[in-house]
Amino acid sequence: MKFGVVVFPGSNCDQDTINVLRNVYGYETLALWHKDTDLHGCDFIFIPGGFSYGDYLRCGAVARFSPIMESIIAFAKNGGYVMGICNGFQVLCEAHLLPGVLLRNDSQKFICKNIFLKPATNNTILTQNIPMDSVLKIPIAHAEGRYFADEATINALEKNNQILFRYCNEDGTVNAVANPNGAINNIAGICNEGRNVFGMMPHPERAAEIHLGNTDGRLIFDSILNNILQTS
Repeated sequence: MKFGVVVFPGSNCDQDTINVLRNVYGYETLALWHKDTDLHGCDFIFIPGGFSYGDYLRCGAVARFSPIMESIIAFAKNGGYVMGICNGFQVLCEAHLLPGVLLRNDSQKFICKNIFLKPATNNTILTQNIPMDSVLKIPIAHAEGRYFADEATINALEKNNQILFRYCNEDGTVNAVANPNGAINNIAGICNEGRNVFGMMPHPERAAEIHLGNTDGRLIFDSILNNILQTS
């Protein structure tokens, strides 16, 4: 199993993601420069958080046209696993690998804090090993994290169980008070119809080590690894 983590100008969570995959879990993990078109045989690609290209235009709008993205789009369309975290989620939406958009937070402010979320489906490799009644404490750090799509798209996501996580409060209640950015239906993450492309705004890589005071993010990485290894 080989992981690749894309590095754009402005990425700032690439090393966090590489550290978790390489040093916490012990898997071969490569940094993939955005101008490279070779995925170097990676089995799973992560697009990390940060401010790719300084978040000029819309978040992720410029990064979507980096040379490596054509290779990633082809990889995903052939069934390859791709996951975008925060800015990576924005990039995947801009690349039309995931539906919808990430709009500015309804508070019009950058938000950096721990939030709570719960799985909305167990029919993905990210969530299959996480009990549906689990409540995860995971950090967010974004100004444009408000997921939005038209009514038909939202209905399709709900019907097809493509919603990965919803924002909730500490006891698992999903409501407007628990929603940090105004995301429609409290959506914190989604997947594509093929269930091989994933996007989420919260940062599980920032909650995967004891010395960070939080290991809830490991539930997500554990689920990914357990399910990929079972099918490989």
